[in-house]
Amino acid sequence: MAEVSIVRPGEGELIASGPSQIRILEDGSNTAHRLGIGEVVIPPHTPGPPQHRHAQHDEGFYVLKGTVRFTIGQDDHDVEAGSWVTVPPGAPHTFANPGDERAVMLTTFTPDHYVQYFRDLKAMVESGQPLTRETMVPIWQNYATEPSTEFAP
Repeated sequence: MAEVSIVRPGEGELIASGPSQIRILEDGSNTAHRLGIGEVVIPPHTPGPPQHRHAQHDEGFYVLKGTVRFTIGQDDHDVEAGSWVTVPPGAPHTFANPGDERAVMLTTFTPDHYVQYFRDLKAMVESGQPLTRETMVPIWQNYATEPSTEFAP
């Protein structure tokens, strides 16, 4: 029989990237690397990453708590709890929490290779490097991700 993975509250790999954090619930080791899953917590009034696009993986976002503002290209979408957002490869996107309460999302990565990005980001933060568009580009390149310069502020 195949082994079942259970991650209970307080378990999983916790990664902080700036003020936000992600708890890895599935790093791909139980799905033959087809799927990675994380729980993302974004404090109130917190911007997200620079707008970017992925070439090799889909991302899914299920908003569990609060409202998350997804910016897709030039369009803002305020997405409330109970909503699902699918971002296919090539779609320019970012997200933020403009509200007064903490936002929580379940995030999927298919395939799972983007989970390692968060580990690399954590190592960058722990080394004292600032999280800027310029410092993130080399890491993004390792995961077929690029900043969306046509939509930069």
